[in-house]
Amino acid sequence: MSQSWKITVIVLAAAGVLSTPLIWLLDSPGAGQLAGATVQAAAGIAALVWALFQHRSPAGPADRASRTGKATGGGVTGIRRPGGRGRGSAGAERTGEADGQNSVSGIDYSN
Repeated sequence: MSQSWKITVIVLAAAGVLSTPLIWLLDSPGAGQLAGATVQAAAGIAALVWALFQHRSPAGPADRASRTGKATGGGVTGIRRPGGRGRGSAGAERTGEADGQNSVSGIDYSN
């Protein structure tokens, strides 16, 4: 769950929990109003607890390259992320040889 959604759920749950006593203060509640207020408070508390225990979503996939071949004539032996795009981590070990112009051995962040 993203941070903005978590904040939204917490704010709405808090509003639900806080608005429940207002029903009791505005008018003498009947049995139906009391039951509705109880359900509203329980749902608000449940949403608040649920949002608090949600873990942040992972940053993205982990890209790994190891023991790759040989790059010639502009090839890449490893990982290509043009312009640094992509989420998550990237790692390269024991990548192959890079021979020739614009050949890359490892991780390529260029455009």
